[in-house]
Amino acid sequence: MACIRKRQGKYQVQIRKQGYFFSKTFLNYKDALKWSSYHENKINLGFELELVDKKISLSDLLFRYLNEITPTKKGRLQETVRIKRLLREPICQKKIYMLRTRDFVEFKNKRILDGNRACRYDLTLLHHMYNVAIKQWNYPINSNPVSNVPKPKENPPRNRRLSDNELKYILNENFKNLEMKKIILIAIETGMRRGEILGLKPENLRENFVYLHDTKNGSPRMIPLTLKAKEVLKSCNLPFKTSCNALRKSWNRMLKRAGIDDLHFHDLRHEAISKFFERGLTIPEVSLISGHKDVKQLMRYTHLKPENLLPKIQSF
Repeated sequence: MACIRKRQGKYQVQIRKQGYFFSKTFLNYKDALKWSSYHENKINLGFELELVDKKISLSDLLFRYLNEITPTKKGRLQETVRIKRLLREPICQKKIYMLRTRDFVEFKNKRILDGNRACRYDLTLLHHMYNVAIKQWNYPINSNPVSNVPKPKENPPRNRRLSDNELKYILNENFKNLEMKKIILIAIETGMRRGEILGLKPENLRENFVYLHDTKNGSPRMIPLTLKAKEVLKSCNLPFKTSCNALRKSWNRMLKRAGIDDLHFHDLRHEAISKFFERGLTIPEVSLISGHKDVKQLMRYTHLKPENLLPKIQSF
């Protein structure tokens, strides 16, 4: 409700309602009453209020998101890098009250040249930022301008498998970082993610299992170990001293020396999951190891080699 009070011969109006607060001073009571009624009706009818400080830019909202929301996420390090890159875009210098859907469509058309995946990440982040600004920070923005921006198509799932020669080369590589070979072997034998491996501590190890209490999907996971994985883990001094960035650089240098194209470290997870199926494990068994709750997502990681299925087919 509006509050009108007389102060020093003038009438001050204050409105506090549905998360909004604004005030104005008038010389006579009728003008004060008329102004308060008009703005209360706008709030009640859900019209867009032009209350956004015209000095606030998109970069201001992104900085607040970076400081308040990003630190609560598991992928905060990657998102911090993404936001800092996004802050260099010209659109971030524009004022919030000026931005419309067409501005983000133009941003998308430019950003998509860097790849569908990068563009989707940015649009998803901006969409969530606007939702937070509207629902949590009570910014008087009537609608999310990113909602109607068509998202780029998702890239087709990678089907990259290691050839026998590639695997042999990688395992025989003389890495300067002595931990690299062990990290690679653990990835191939367990299907664990890079961050999960680098975050391993002695307390995560059981007799025949690795127990992960903090995973990407939020659910703890118990991973049964192959004999090879047990052997490697026994020789490891956990936690690993290798950082994500050091691992990436060491991996890329190895690929360059070997002349191996288009192989990501994450493809080792694809390799491991595919091998689990080739060894005869069922979908529930593999999902228990990989941590996938959605069978469709699990299938995106599964690319069987036809030649490995021949012995099974020909045994009938």
